[in-house]
Amino acid sequence: MTILDGKKTSNDIKNEIKVEVDKMKANGEKVPHLAAVIVGNDGASLTYVGSKVRACERVGFESTMVRLPNTTSEIELLDTIDELNNNDDIDGFIIQLPLPPQINTQKVLLAVDPDKDVDGFHPTNFGKMALDMSTFIPATPFGILELLDRYGVETKGKHTVVIGRSHIVGRPMSILMGRKGFPGNSTVTLTHSHTKNITQITSQADIIITALGVPGFLKAEMVKDDAVIIDVGITRVPDDSEKGYYITGDVDFENVSKKASFITPVPGGVGPMTIAMLLKNTLIARERHRKS
Repeated sequence: MTILDGKKTSNDIKNEIKVEVDKMKANGEKVPHLAAVIVGNDGASLTYVGSKVRACERVGFESTMVRLPNTTSEIELLDTIDELNNNDDIDGFIIQLPLPPQINTQKVLLAVDPDKDVDGFHPTNFGKMALDMSTFIPATPFGILELLDRYGVETKGKHTVVIGRSHIVGRPMSILMGRKGFPGNSTVTLTHSHTKNITQITSQADIIITALGVPGFLKAEMVKDDAVIIDVGITRVPDDSEKGYYITGDVDFENVSKKASFITPVPGGVGPMTIAMLLKNTLIARERHRKS
C-alpha cells in the first residue's frame, strides 16, 4: 500500500512554481497576483483564506485579501467583483464560500470574469472542461489528477466510482476521469444519496473517489483488494482533546488501507493539493494574460 502524500506533493508543486516566479522576477516581468474575497467572519473561511495568502507569499506571488462585512449586500459584492474583473494587475481571484444568505451564490459566481476564475467554477470554464478544451480545472479535482499522475496510478480502462455529485468535486471528477488522456480513459460510475446497492458498485471499483463529508462512510467490506482510494471528505468531529475536535475523512482509513494499493490520508492528502493547484491556475492565468 502506497500513501498518496498530498503534503509532500503540494510542497513539490509550490517549489516548482517558485522557480517559475523567480525567473519572471529575474526577467523583470510582472509576477502572478491572486486576490481573495471573503464576506463575513466564518472561522473556517478565514483560516482557508489565510493559508492561501501564506502560500502566495511562499511562492513569490502578490496577493490581496478583500474583506467585506457580513451585512454586505449582493449589489455591493457584485460591484467589488466588477472592480477585480477590470483590474489589470490582478490575474485571478476567488470568492470564498459560503456567502451570507442575502447573497445569491450562483449570481456572484456568474459575475466573475472566466479569464480570472482560477477556482474553475464559472459555467464557461466548466463547459470547456467537459469538452476537453484548455481551461481552469477546479482546484480540488486538479489536485487529484496531479496526485494520480505523479504517483503513476494507472487509470486507463479502470472502473472509477465517484461518490458524491457536487459541482466542486464529484461532478467534475466524473467528467475528468472519463476524458481521453492520462489521468483518464476510465469507465466512470457516479453515485449519490439516491444510489441503490452502493456497496455492490464500490466493491467492483478499481478507483474510488469519495467526496461526501460523512465520516467513515467507506468501509473495508465496500472495497475490493488493491483498489485506489481518494478521500476528499474532511469533517471536524468533536472530541475531548485540547482542540475540541479531530479531522477525519469519508474513509475508514485504518481498515480500508489494509486492502488498498494507493490511498490518500486525511488530513495531508487531497486538502494540501487544493491550494497548490489554485496557485498553479493563477500561474496559468498570468501566462495567458502576458501572451494576450
